[in-house]
Amino acid sequence: MDARTTNSPIAQEVGIAGALFQPLTVIPTPGGPVLRMLRPDSPLLPDFAAGFGEIYFSEVLPGAVKAWKRHNRQTQLFAVPHGLLRIVLYDDRPGSSTQGVLCELALGRPENYGLLRIPTGVWYGFAALGGEAALICNCADLPHDPAEGERRPADDPAIPYSWESAARAGER
Repeated sequence: MDARTTNSPIAQEVGIAGALFQPLTVIPTPGGPVLRMLRPDSPLLPDFAAGFGEIYFSEVLPGAVKAWKRHNRQTQLFAVPHGLLRIVLYDDRPGSSTQGVLCELALGRPENYGLLRIPTGVWYGFAALGGEAALICNCADLPHDPAEGERRPADDPAIPYSWESAARAGER
């Protein structure tokens, strides 16, 4: 992932093997900015040789937690063009160099607009930060298949993270 062009910054590691963050360009224009998400020169561009998955949007309301989920074959590419999300990743993949690592990051505007790559097998969840809804855009490399992923409740003790504690800490 060392490719870099004038328009496409280098993807940065976030602490979990295969999970990467690429800052994205916000172009100011009269009437509102243009927000880039994916270009052919992006170091996170999926290999669409096997076909295209889908792009979808998911709204996350204030106070809502959407956790936990992981995919067995699908790679996620998240951008948050509106609002701000707390995204938490947890790697319990056997043999992973980051097995047991938990990673928490903010994704969205204005300071953290970028593209987050979540590899297969990594648990993830998210919650809106602040008092407004956040909008997440996912460019997945496979079409949605409910049998392909797994879910766990937000308070699953197998994942060492407390959404409730994180929300309280954010209020201080």
